[in-house]
Amino acid sequence: MQRMYKTARGPGRHSRGMTTTDTAPVRFDTKIAVLLREDLETWQRLNVTAFLVSGLGTQLPELVGEPYADADDVPYLPMFRQPVLVFEGTKETLTAAHARALSRALPRAVFTTDLFTTGNDRDNRAAVRAVGTHHLDLAGIAVHGPRNAVDKVLKGARMHP
Repeated sequence: MQRMYKTARGPGRHSRGMTTTDTAPVRFDTKIAVLLREDLETWQRLNVTAFLVSGLGTQLPELVGEPYADADDVPYLPMFRQPVLVFEGTKETLTAAHARALSRALPRAVFTTDLFTTGNDRDNRAAVRAVGTHHLDLAGIAVHGPRNAVDKVLKGARMHP
């Protein structure tokens, strides 16, 4: 059963940025979104998504919920407390979304096509560092922020099938 949370943010606002009542579904004030380039192979889409969301979780601890446990008290790691929405778009859509995320100063993670040829974190960071912002060959980006701001960043993208 859901509870009504009352905090300094007002009635119905949980301190972690979600709205809930006894009968209403949970609605989040923020959005986590991943935008993938549409021409990626399936394994690349999965790999890029996993890498990108890991970046958000490390810098935005408020996005991560409490640890899980099953009925036998076996513990499991905590996960994001809200859904991750996955979108796709053209290379141009991705470039435009990246520019909008930067202009809005939203927390973001990037995955460039160069990272498909590296094999470790050090080389990944060096590959991104070697290319100027406007010349990154993006395979995907992840962003987090207020719902409306993230929606504007994703303009032109479509939900991943």
